[in-house]
Amino acid sequence: MTTTAPTGKLKRSVAALTGRIVVLPEHANWDEARLAWNLAVDQQPSAVVFPESAEDVIAAVELARAFELRVTAQTTGHNAAPLGPLEDTVLVKTERMRGIEIDPEVRIARIDAAAQHGLAPLAGSSPDVGVVGYTLGGGLSWFGRKHGLAASHVRAIELVTADGRLVRADREHEPDLFWALRGGGGSFGIVTALELRLIPVSQAYAGILWWPIERDREVLHAWAELTRHELPDELTTVGRYLRPPPLPDIPEPIRGKSFVVVEAIHLGEPKHADELLAPLRALGPVMDTIQPIPTRALSHMHMDPEHPVPATSDGILLKKLPPEAIDELNQTAGAASSSPLVSLEVRQLGGELGRVPPDSGALDAVDADYALYAVGIAPTPEAAAHVRAHIEIVMDALRPWAAEHAYLNFAETKRDPHTLWTETAQQRLRRIKATLDPDNLIRSNQSVH
Repeated sequence: MTTTAPTGKLKRSVAALTGRIVVLPEHANWDEARLAWNLAVDQQPSAVVFPESAEDVIAAVELARAFELRVTAQTTGHNAAPLGPLEDTVLVKTERMRGIEIDPEVRIARIDAAAQHGLAPLAGSSPDVGVVGYTLGGGLSWFGRKHGLAASHVRAIELVTADGRLVRADREHEPDLFWALRGGGGSFGIVTALELRLIPVSQAYAGILWWPIERDREVLHAWAELTRHELPDELTTVGRYLRPPPLPDIPEPIRGKSFVVVEAIHLGEPKHADELLAPLRALGPVMDTIQPIPTRALSHMHMDPEHPVPATSDGILLKKLPPEAIDELNQTAGAASSSPLVSLEVRQLGGELGRVPPDSGALDAVDADYALYAVGIAPTPEAAAHVRAHIEIVMDALRPWAAEHAYLNFAETKRDPHTLWTETAQQRLRRIKATLDPDNLIRSNQSVH
């Protein structure tokens, strides 16, 4: 689609939405309004809309249709790079739609006030990733090995479709659309509400074991060996390289230094986790922060930045992680490498994440034992290119153990849809998209066709 509408006419038409929620390129706050979370992504949409209700979202979709523009949605703007510059697109930022309703009796949240009831959603590792995009992409939680994908815990989704209808999708209403939204991404409409099943947990035994990066080989080999055993689903671990930049908001003990770490999250008695983690503690970490913590604190444990930053990142899934793969990691990202990556993590999957639940969605399980995700700071195009090249080096080195498909939320470059979904799932997603949005009005960071 291309716009044929004069700028003045477009400007007059947004009056129905009011200037309070619509920002155009000539407005003083344009550069702030168009920002993605990743400041290295240069978004240049035709307009930015900040809806406060479903009716505002409908008006934004109607605006896009009237002027032959496309429309895309962002909550916080994570994983925006695959969308490109957003030319001829209305960007709908749903960050003002933050209402939450909790029913503690039936353990349902209508989009975290849940903690006060001893309940928790299957939230991700970052405190600032939008719940909608995270869930539509599948949702890998710290509790995933025990409870599965976040998408499998969705009870209902309300959204505005490409023809401007507000619809409710659940098992009884719009079942095909409900299936597509649970792991099929954001190609099918703009979500205005989610209903999620909560899990009864208020505390976890979690934290990080730290070593100087020079000990990467022994630590990561020991960690990988641990994960190859039949560990209980209650335990999730992460092997990770960390090179925190020398910035004031980084805690002084780790600022500007380089580490190899193991993160651990356990749902159960601490003594059981201590028994499992004993081989790693025997290696003498310089810091050990594993302790009982409230579940709401887990979003800060991973130390993702809590404000927008310029970065380049990407990820792949790994079927296995044999000793040879650890050697490749050490060579391409370890102490002896010239890696510009701030973080490279290999997250343990398996457990309930690999089991298909009844009545699941487009992503019903993750057919891989590990997820690799790498990120580097990219304040300039030259820095971004350098980080991108190094991520490719790492992923190429691990390619022999890569899974057939990638995980949607960790795919931060444009991907062929055949690499994201099974052939059967992708064909069904395409049929649903063609029925709901034949003009391809709705844009998503990863297209289903």
